Amino acid sequence: MEIKVNFLENLRLEAKFDDFTVITDQPIRYKGDGSAPSPFDYFLASSALCAAYFVRVYCKARDIPTENIRLSQNNIVDPENRYNQIFKIQVELPEDISEKDREGILRSIDRCTVKKVVQTGPDFQIETVENLDEDAQALLMVQPNEEAYTWIEGKDLPLEQTIANMSGILADLSMKIEIASWRNIVPHVWSLHIRDAASPMCFTNGKGATKESALCSALGEFIERLSCNFFYNDQFFGEEIANSAFVHYPDEEWFQPGPDDELPEGILDEYTRAIYDPEGELAGSNLIDTNSGKAGRGIVALPFVRQSDGETVYFPSNLIENLYLSNGMSAGNTLQEAQVQCLSEIFERAVKREILEQELALPDVPMEVLERYPAILEGIQALEAQGYPVLVKDASLGGQFPVMCVTLMNTRTGGVFASFGAHPSFEVALERSLTELLQGRSFEGLNDFLPPTFNSQAVAEPNNFVEHFIDSSGLVSWRFFSAKSDVEFADWDFSGSNEEEAATLFGILEEMGKEVYVAVHEDLGAPVCRILVPGYSEVYPVDDLVWDNTNMALDYREDILNLHALDDDQLAVLLERLEESQLDEHMDIITLIGIEFDENTVWGQLTILELKLLINLALGQHEEALERVEMFQQYNDNTVERGLFYQAMAAVLEIVLDDELELDDYIYNLTRMFGEKTMTAVVGSVNGEVRFHGLTPTSMRLEGLEKHQRLIESYKKLHAHRAKRAGVAV
Repeated sequence: MEIKVNFLENLRLEAKFDDFTVITDQPIRYKGDGSAPSPFDYFLASSALCAAYFVRVYCKARDIPTENIRLSQNNIVDPENRYNQIFKIQVELPEDISEKDREGILRSIDRCTVKKVVQTGPDFQIETVENLDEDAQALLMVQPNEEAYTWIEGKDLPLEQTIANMSGILADLSMKIEIASWRNIVPHVWSLHIRDAASPMCFTNGKGATKESALCSALGEFIERLSCNFFYNDQFFGEEIANSAFVHYPDEEWFQPGPDDELPEGILDEYTRAIYDPEGELAGSNLIDTNSGKAGRGIVALPFVRQSDGETVYFPSNLIENLYLSNGMSAGNTLQEAQVQCLSEIFERAVKREILEQELALPDVPMEVLERYPAILEGIQALEAQGYPVLVKDASLGGQFPVMCVTLMNTRTGGVFASFGAHPSFEVALERSLTELLQGRSFEGLNDFLPPTFNSQAVAEPNNFVEHFIDSSGLVSWRFFSAKSDVEFADWDFSGSNEEEAATLFGILEEMGKEVYVAVHEDLGAPVCRILVPGYSEVYPVDDLVWDNTNMALDYREDILNLHALDDDQLAVLLERLEESQLDEHMDIITLIGIEFDENTVWGQLTILELKLLINLALGQHEEALERVEMFQQYNDNTVERGLFYQAMAAVLEIVLDDELELDDYIYNLTRMFGEKTMTAVVGSVNGEVRFHGLTPTSMRLEGLEKHQRLIESYKKLHAHRAKRAGVAV
């Protein structure tokens, strides 16, 4: 994590990281003002808080109340050496906690990350640089040693060279990549989380049988998502980029809808139009991209090559963004390596969907087959030893597809997790199923999965597949666990060179009668491909293009960002449009308009319901506001402070709406209850003196929205690189 420090007045310092700001000072005896804790005080508090966090996690997983658990820490300083200290952590536990859980809580404290880092002893490297912002020396850069190269199946270069190449690409883009976390809870299963230090919203996860292979996975995913603009899906790029020579790629094309909003000629082809617009309801306005929001420019579309005949077909950016998420994109050392990875993932997700929705029971992989892969078997046995039954299944559907499945059962919670992996090599597919299962997860994280169900309708629900796609947290049918399989086990093998494997996988789709469309991006220095298989690789249903399109943001973005500048008539029109939209009132404004607000602010917590409520207050519509306040209180998951604001608001509105009550009679005790600051805001909101309490003014220029600005700055690096490569002025 990158922490930037600013020097404030006297000895005060400001540390900024992610969306947080921490202020430190020094005691008056050390010439400070005593206005904030010292840096060392924060350090001491971090270990106590970390210990308490692990206690909380342990107790939550076992439904143990923590109200009567108390924890404290004291640091005992050696009088002869103040750097030699003992941190003494004490925990007070209620009498009714069992001896087993008492031991478990103490063991959980022992896992405290702060404690382990201190005990290991971090290595401090101190250096000067010419410019902090320009010093993008990747934290992952390594100098490959040819004598220690590691080759794995499926990679056309050794891991060390791959890491060096991909780290160099990111450094050239002035992106400083940091490793946020590692996981290795069973043998031969590694995962990590990496992110852009300047824009932590740009992050990826990697997995593999070794640290190096997991790092390669994360870096490859980072580059593929940069190349395919996935980090910036649904997000507003800002006016500067929206009005530039190109928005997404230099080879994009813009098309104007017809006079009656028809789909313009030049986008899609006959085959894809039949899939994306089966009822003839899709209009040109449905395909305006969310990122630029420039309806006047028309529909921006990206070129893809149709594999059957090599013809170029233009796909609207909006269509790809709405239907495919990250499915069908991959980076590699060579184009063929990227294609194999990309097609494997497409098969993995499509076959997974078929198996889950049709509630198929899969055949077990025989033990004599598993024994061919001792490292994988060791990881599976380690899970079993921790009390998690594991099922290893052949998901190839009788040898048709290169897909495997590893399913974990949690006997503590009754939840299950079916993890799928795909690759032309049986071994690699199996390894990916296992590493995907544990990617980024601790043992406590395995408690979050749902129990199986016999409710076929819930399993087949489209949103259930979306949950499986995002993090495999969706429902699984009990029928999946039948010992009587619906297909026979196949000891399959599609492996060969990457070129041969790519041809094989393309061939399977051709035999299925599927058209395949491919875009290749090589401008960053590594081949990245994005493959669309219409009617097969979508994540969301195609009717979302008409009924749940992300470009609904364009109907509201400008008005909401300019909220403080709208007059009463404009507010009334905005409220009416929100009412008529039938949008889910609990949808957050971040999702609605494609703006990344700091989640620790009122903007970041704002929902459509609360926005309507605040507009009611601004317009003096007290009865409607009270109705929405009551609804807000019923479903509130906002901050305690915001909840109290609306609790006070409900009381004041009740008084104001009652002809027999006078607000002045209650102000004294309401102020004692909620505080002067809150009551000033509440009364001001009711009488019209305060508008949109808690929402700091901004506009389409995004003033004050640092989190979104960081995202735009990240994209500008990519945009400028593409413009320079293409010789385009922006």
